[in-house]
Amino acid sequence: MVENIWCTFHGQAVNAAKATILNALTENQVAVYQTDLSSAQGSGIVFFSEVNPDFYQKLYEVSNRGLERVLCITLSQADLAKFDVWKLLRHGASDLFAWDHSSNPAKEVATKFAHWQEVDRLLKSPLVKRNLAGQSPVWVRTLRQVIEASCFTDLSILVTGESGTGKELIAQLIHTLDPRPNKRNLVISDCTTIVAELSGSEFFGHERGAFTGAVNSRDGAFALANNGTLFLDEVGELPLNLQVELLRVVQEHTYKRVGSNVWQKTDFRLICATNRDLLQEQARGRFRHDFYYRIAGWSCHLPPLRERTEDIVPLVHHFIEKIRPGSALEIDGAVRDYLVSRQYLGNVRELKQLVARILHRHIGTGPITIGDIAEEDRPSGEIEVVDWRDDHFESAIRRAVSLGNGLKEIGHAAEAVAERIVLEEEQGNIRRAASKLGITERALQMRRAAKRQGGGSIEVE
Repeated sequence: MVENIWCTFHGQAVNAAKATILNALTENQVAVYQTDLSSAQGSGIVFFSEVNPDFYQKLYEVSNRGLERVLCITLSQADLAKFDVWKLLRHGASDLFAWDHSSNPAKEVATKFAHWQEVDRLLKSPLVKRNLAGQSPVWVRTLRQVIEASCFTDLSILVTGESGTGKELIAQLIHTLDPRPNKRNLVISDCTTIVAELSGSEFFGHERGAFTGAVNSRDGAFALANNGTLFLDEVGELPLNLQVELLRVVQEHTYKRVGSNVWQKTDFRLICATNRDLLQEQARGRFRHDFYYRIAGWSCHLPPLRERTEDIVPLVHHFIEKIRPGSALEIDGAVRDYLVSRQYLGNVRELKQLVARILHRHIGTGPITIGDIAEEDRPSGEIEVVDWRDDHFESAIRRAVSLGNGLKEIGHAAEAVAERIVLEEEQGNIRRAASKLGITERALQMRRAAKRQGGGSIEVE
């Protein structure tokens, strides 16, 4: 049974078919409740036969920047062909299809939502929360992709991203979520430390007496990873000749030890990681295209911290709990502002190290204050005030205007986003959130109540 799914009908044609659709969903164990698109919350289904700028805007809002699963369905494939499907996806649709594209579309709806709910159950599990904190849309979408590839495919996975974004943690998560029975170990090979002369032994192993100093036989990474997972970290550092040698093993899962003529079999899942752009490396002749397509059955790009600034404060609390379990230390506003506005060239790894230094200086159980920041970590000189109304801001406004929104709609949308962001940053504390927004607690409470009741915006005090 798939439960707690909202359902809305947009357009005369789909409204005429409402009873038939609802009966089919009920017969296939999909429990839906009807609501208006403006007041929908959580995962749901939009049956539509027409679109306009207001429809696109509401779809974008109800999807909460892709955090919520929204399935869009037309009555017929002919109807679907009339619409820009890519635009619908850009505005928040998780998937879309026509009701007549199969013999039992209601069963497909049930299967999709059951699958999505299982992915989100894993996303919210202690396994993920304990190791990979963050709730920004870009991070949630990334983790959902990782879970999909880990649990529901056996593909080789390439993880890309800047240094410090958590590539090894993602590799460990992929290995842990992999559902293979009797799965063995995760074997890590750091390609930056492989010595060319010893690379054969490192990867393939060797027989006793295969070369000077080989007094005993030895298993290499491919043997150790048999029935487990092999993680090649910084795979972009491998020289071309070694890429050629590894290609057959990755493709055929067979190899020979150094000094042996016997082919060995190995069965492993391959995960690779790099901070390089391997497509650019191919163009420069530094990475083989055939090797790339063997290791990149599925690719995952980890966003840098500057693209998920909403996660900085939650990550700080996450690291505090890791370093000082049970302390539940609060953070003064000035410290919070410093942490959010600081640049992190080393990404999440640098933030973790900074938190560790702050905690080393912090005394007592009171909030972390500005003096807990070491002198070498403090901003030097005057902090340049950056105009937040940059190209991204102008692009968002331009897009809103092009979709037919006026000043009133744009203003209300901006207020709603600011309210949500501040409430997230202040972990639901109304007093602190209202102070940061420059309004009274009562005004903020009234705004939230009006939103819950589906009313319009109210004037702030």
